[in-house]
Amino acid sequence: MNQPTPEPPSWPLWKIAAVLYPFAAGAAAVNVFFLGLIAQAISLPALSPCRSIPTGLVLGLPLAWLAARWVARLIARAEGRER
Repeated sequence: MNQPTPEPPSWPLWKIAAVLYPFAAGAAAVNVFFLGLIAQAISLPALSPCRSIPTGLVLGLPLAWLAARWVARLIARAEGRER
């Protein structure tokens, strides 16, 4: 009995991450800004939106990659291919 060769994923991981990056970077920037607001409660200086945006852009890369792995697993499960 020959096993069928598995089909390649419908979208490569890097493409999924590229699509999700703007959303991940934006969410990270907003969360960093809110963390700066919360930090004021313990007498730390405020974090401006101008400082939160670059931090969100940097944090968006690994977060987009993690989200892309999750989405790729969901796509594989939906197509009947488990990873």
